Amino acid sequence: MDGDAMRAVLDEELARFGDHAIDASMTLIAPDESAESTVVAALSARDWDVVVIGGGIRKPEPLVTFFEQVVNLVRRHAPGASIAFNTSGGDSVEAARRWL
Repeated sequence: MDGDAMRAVLDEELARFGDHAIDASMTLIAPDESAESTVVAALSARDWDVVVIGGGIRKPEPLVTFFEQVVNLVRRHAPGASIAFNTSGGDSVEAARRWL
């Protein structure tokens, strides 16, 4: 899927959170030197009930170290949040609702 198509799916999913009266935001992160500061800033913006980590970070085997980094950042910077995993960009609401 190209970047514009993926962004459209993610924007649609973010709108679905609103349809379910769930206040949500999305942070896109790149597996580079900007990742840690981007994730920490998003996690520090407020108290989170649940953080959904998408398959784009979790599924590609070459990103396993990056995935571990993100999970550990969530544990450190949003310790009260549950961690959920979606199976695609279109089921993040269901992933979050399992823990809300």
